[in-house]
Formats: sequence, C-alpha cells, structure tokens
Amino acid sequence: MTSVMILATDGFEQSELFEPKAALEDAGIKTTVVSIDKGEIRGWKDGDWGDSIKVDETIGNVSVDDFDALLLPGGQMNPDILRGNIHAVDIVRSFDMRKKPIAAICHAPWMLVEADIVRGRTVTSWPSIRTDLRNAGANVVDQEVAEDGNLITSRNPDDIPAFSNALIGYVQMETDKAA
Repeated sequence: MTSVMILATDGFEQSELFEPKAALEDAGIKTTVVSIDKGEIRGWKDGDWGDSIKVDETIGNVSVDDFDALLLPGGQMNPDILRGNIHAVDIVRSFDMRKKPIAAICHAPWMLVEADIVRGRTVTSWPSIRTDLRNAGANVVDQEVAEDGNLITSRNPDDIPAFSNALIGYVQMETDKAA
C-alpha cells in the first residue's frame, strides 16, 4: 500500500493537515503522522488552538524508505519548530535525495529552505516567506500549485484541494511506474 509521511508538530495549520490527510486516505493512500514527541500534537485554527491529532510515530523511529511521499503542513509555529530539529530537516533532505515527492503548503516551504533543496527550483508559499525562498535560490511564483521535479508547493488553505490532488496524482503516477 502506498504510504505518505505527514511531518508536523504543535501549531500546524489545522486545515493543512486534516484536509490533505483525508483526501489521501479517500484515495486509498495510507498516512502516518510523524512528530518530535509521542502523544498528540495540536493544530492552530482561526488565531487560536484547534484540534489535536495522535502522533503515529516519532522522528527517531521512522525510515524514509518506508514511505512513498512526504506531506508538510504549514502554520507559522509548526515549520519554525521543525526547522530547528536536525532530524526533521534530515528527513526532508532524505526524501529529496531519493526523489520522492515532497508536498509543502503555506509556511512549510521553510523546511525546504532549511534542508537546502530549493536552489534553482520553482516553488510557491505564503507571501511572508517568499523572500526567504528567493534568498535560498528558489524561483518563486504566485500560483495555486507549483510543481518542480519532486517538489509540490502551495500558498494557503484555499489551495488545499489543488495541493491534495497534485500530491495524490504524483504518488499514484509513481506507484503505477513501479508496478
């Protein structure tokens, strides 16, 4: 079964984790929520704490080889905390080295900057981090979904349907190639 790692921690934008996760699962793709610590992580919704979700595995107990793709939800706090964790950054870098799809939305492309994988690549994001992406050598566009090689990026929660469809399409295409 095709499997997607969802890498997140407290402060993830609630819709950017729950909605793509549901879309992936509706498409028959297994999802695994991976975080820094065991237990639950809490989302951010409408300027306050939102719903929690159970952590399936911790960063130290997973192998990139066990997953077909990586989903990085945004929110300001979530990627800012994760980019300070060397193991989380290594996971992103490892997915890229293996040319596995990495889908990052909103503020999550900060993780792509931290992993140093955006140089010369076309991406999009929340407006306030576009300068960071440019400074890291990315070609930044303002569009619903930007796809460049194995990178899939989107700007904000309004883009979730197109973002989810792009990730599902890429994963299914790769699965079909391997079959």
